[in-house]
Amino acid sequence: MEVSAGKANRKPLVATSAEQYLTFQLAGQTYGVEILRVQEIKGWEKPTRLPHSPEHVQGVINLRGAVVPILDLRRRFGLGETEYGRTTVVIVVKIDSARGELTAGIVVDEVCNIGAEDLRPPPEVGSAIDSDFVRGLAMVGDGMLVLLDVVRLVASTLGDQANTPKAAS
Repeated sequence: MEVSAGKANRKPLVATSAEQYLTFQLAGQTYGVEILRVQEIKGWEKPTRLPHSPEHVQGVINLRGAVVPILDLRRRFGLGETEYGRTTVVIVVKIDSARGELTAGIVVDEVCNIGAEDLRPPPEVGSAIDSDFVRGLAMVGDGMLVLLDVVRLVASTLGDQANTPKAAS
Protein backbone atom coordinates (compact mmCIF):
# COMPACT_ATOMS: atom_id res chain seq x y z
CA MET A 1 0.00 0.00 0.00
CA GLU A 2 1.33 3.41 -0.96
CA VAL A 3 1.03 6.34 1.45
CA SER A 4 0.82 9.80 -0.05
CA ALA A 5 3.09 12.55 1.27
CA GLY A 6 0.08 14.38 2.72
CA LYS A 7 -1.04 11.36 4.74
CA ALA A 8 2.48 10.54 5.92
CA ASN A 9 2.76 13.99 7.55
CA ARG A 10 -0.62 13.80 9.29
CA LYS A 11 -0.54 14.25 13.06
CA PRO A 12 -1.48 10.87 14.57
CA LEU A 13 -4.48 10.69 16.84
CA VAL A 14 -3.47 10.24 20.45
CA ALA A 15 -6.51 10.92 22.56
CA THR A 16 -5.95 11.99 26.13
CA SER A 17 -8.61 12.54 28.74
CA ALA A 18 -7.76 16.29 28.61
CA GLU A 19 -8.71 16.58 24.93
CA GLN A 20 -12.21 17.77 24.16
CA TYR A 21 -14.11 17.77 20.90
CA LEU A 22 -17.07 19.71 19.62
CA THR A 23 -19.30 17.19 17.88
CA PHE A 24 -21.99 17.83 15.32
CA GLN A 25 -24.42 16.12 12.97
CA LEU A 26 -24.09 16.22 9.21
CA ALA A 27 -26.47 14.15 7.05
CA GLY A 28 -27.18 11.81 9.98
CA GLN A 29 -23.48 11.14 10.69
CA THR A 30 -21.66 12.46 13.78
CA TYR A 31 -18.41 14.37 13.26
CA GLY A 32 -16.12 16.22 15.64
CA VAL A 33 -13.40 18.87 15.70
CA GLU A 34 -10.91 19.80 18.40
CA ILE A 35 -12.60 22.26 20.73
CA LEU A 36 -9.46 24.42 20.94
CA ARG A 37 -9.85 25.22 17.22
CA VAL A 38 -13.40 26.55 17.75
CA GLN A 39 -13.69 30.32 18.09
CA GLU A 40 -17.47 30.40 18.43
CA ILE A 41 -20.76 28.84 17.41
CA LYS A 42 -23.35 31.09 15.83
CA GLY A 43 -26.80 30.71 14.37
CA TRP A 44 -27.24 30.36 10.64
CA GLU A 45 -27.22 33.53 8.59
CA LYS A 46 -27.14 33.55 4.83
CA PRO A 47 -23.64 34.53 3.63
CA THR A 48 -22.88 36.85 0.73
CA ARG A 49 -22.05 34.65 -2.26
CA LEU A 50 -18.83 35.51 -4.10
CA PRO A 51 -18.61 35.08 -7.88
CA HIS A 52 -16.58 32.12 -9.20
CA SER A 53 -16.18 30.50 -5.79
CA PRO A 54 -16.41 26.70 -5.46
CA GLU A 55 -19.89 25.32 -4.79
CA HIS A 56 -18.92 24.24 -1.25
CA VAL A 57 -17.90 27.81 -0.32
CA GLN A 58 -21.27 29.36 0.55
CA GLY A 59 -19.88 32.89 0.62
CA VAL A 60 -18.64 35.23 3.37
CA ILE A 61 -20.06 36.85 6.49
CA ASN A 62 -19.01 39.88 8.51
CA LEU A 63 -17.95 38.67 11.96
CA ARG A 64 -17.21 41.77 14.04
CA GLY A 65 -15.39 43.44 11.15
CA ALA A 66 -13.63 40.29 9.87
CA VAL A 67 -14.61 38.74 6.54
CA VAL A 68 -15.10 35.01 7.22
CA PRO A 69 -15.63 32.41 4.46
CA ILE A 70 -18.46 29.93 5.13
CA LEU A 71 -17.88 26.31 4.05
CA ASP A 72 -20.73 23.87 3.50
CA LEU A 73 -19.40 20.49 4.68
CA ARG A 74 -22.34 18.62 3.12
CA ARG A 75 -21.25 19.84 -0.31
CA ARG A 76 -17.52 19.48 0.47
CA PHE A 77 -18.01 15.83 1.43
CA GLY A 78 -20.52 15.07 -1.35
CA LEU A 79 -23.42 14.44 1.06
CA GLY A 80 -26.05 16.33 -0.91
CA GLU A 81 -27.96 19.42 0.13
CA THR A 82 -30.59 20.18 2.74
CA GLU A 83 -32.73 23.08 3.83
CA TYR A 84 -31.18 25.02 6.67
CA GLY A 85 -33.39 24.90 9.75
CA ARG A 86 -33.56 26.06 13.34
CA THR A 87 -30.77 23.65 14.41
CA THR A 88 -28.39 24.70 11.60
CA VAL A 89 -25.36 26.49 13.01
CA VAL A 90 -22.02 27.82 11.86
CA ILE A 91 -18.96 26.65 13.78
CA VAL A 92 -16.29 29.33 13.42
CA VAL A 93 -12.81 27.78 13.57
CA LYS A 94 -9.39 29.37 13.61
CA ILE A 95 -6.29 27.55 12.35
CA ASP A 96 -2.63 28.28 11.69
CA SER A 97 -1.57 27.54 8.13
CA ALA A 98 1.32 28.23 5.79
CA ARG A 99 -0.56 31.41 4.77
CA GLY A 100 -0.91 32.53 8.40
CA GLU A 101 -3.91 32.41 10.68
CA LEU A 102 -7.14 31.48 8.87
CA THR A 103 -10.69 31.80 10.19
CA ALA A 104 -13.58 30.00 8.54
CA GLY A 105 -17.12 29.01 9.38
CA ILE A 106 -18.41 25.50 8.74
CA VAL A 107 -22.14 24.93 8.35
CA VAL A 108 -23.47 21.91 10.26
CA ASP A 109 -26.92 20.46 10.87
CA GLU A 110 -26.71 20.59 14.67
CA VAL A 111 -24.22 20.50 17.53
CA CYS A 112 -24.16 17.58 19.99
CA ASN A 113 -21.92 16.31 22.82
CA ILE A 114 -19.68 13.23 23.13
CA GLY A 115 -16.66 12.15 25.23
CA ALA A 116 -13.18 11.60 23.77
CA GLU A 117 -12.25 8.40 25.64
CA ASP A 118 -13.22 6.02 22.81
CA LEU A 119 -11.35 7.71 19.95
CA ARG A 120 -9.33 5.48 17.61
CA PRO A 121 -7.10 6.26 14.62
CA PRO A 122 -8.73 5.93 11.18
CA PRO A 123 -8.24 2.56 9.46
CA GLU A 124 -5.63 2.25 6.73
CA VAL A 125 -7.72 1.57 3.63
CA GLY A 126 -5.38 2.73 0.88
CA SER A 127 -7.00 4.77 -1.85
CA ALA A 128 -10.45 3.16 -1.46
CA ILE A 129 -11.62 6.01 0.78
CA ASP A 130 -10.40 9.61 0.80
CA SER A 131 -9.52 10.05 4.47
CA ASP A 132 -7.42 13.21 4.09
CA PHE A 133 -9.67 15.07 6.51
CA VAL A 134 -10.21 12.21 8.98
CA ARG A 135 -8.13 12.31 12.15
CA GLY A 136 -9.82 9.48 14.00
CA LEU A 137 -12.98 7.51 14.75
CA ALA A 138 -14.96 6.72 17.89
CA MET A 139 -17.84 4.42 18.75
CA VAL A 140 -20.97 6.40 19.66
CA GLY A 141 -23.75 4.11 20.81
CA ASP A 142 -24.50 2.00 17.75
CA GLY A 143 -22.85 4.48 15.39
CA MET A 144 -19.48 5.98 14.62
CA LEU A 145 -18.06 9.48 15.20
CA VAL A 146 -15.70 10.82 12.53
CA LEU A 147 -13.13 13.21 14.05
CA LEU A 148 -12.13 15.72 11.38
CA ASP A 149 -8.68 17.21 10.89
CA VAL A 150 -10.01 20.78 10.77
CA VAL A 151 -6.58 22.25 9.97
CA ARG A 152 -6.23 20.17 6.78
CA LEU A 153 -9.90 20.68 5.91
CA VAL A 154 -9.87 24.49 6.14
CA ALA A 155 -6.37 24.99 4.72
CA SER A 156 -7.00 22.80 1.69
CA THR A 157 -10.49 24.19 1.09
CA LEU A 158 -9.38 27.81 1.24
CA GLY A 159 -6.26 26.89 -0.73
CA ASP A 160 -8.49 25.31 -3.39
CA GLN A 161 -10.56 28.50 -3.39
CA ALA A 162 -7.47 30.69 -3.82
CA ASN A 163 -6.20 28.51 -6.69
CA THR A 164 -9.53 28.13 -8.48
CA PRO A 165 -9.25 29.67 -11.95
CA LYS A 166 -11.57 32.61 -12.48
CA ALA A 167 -13.93 32.44 -15.41
CA ALA A 168 -13.55 35.07 -18.09
CA SER A 169 -16.02 37.95 -17.81
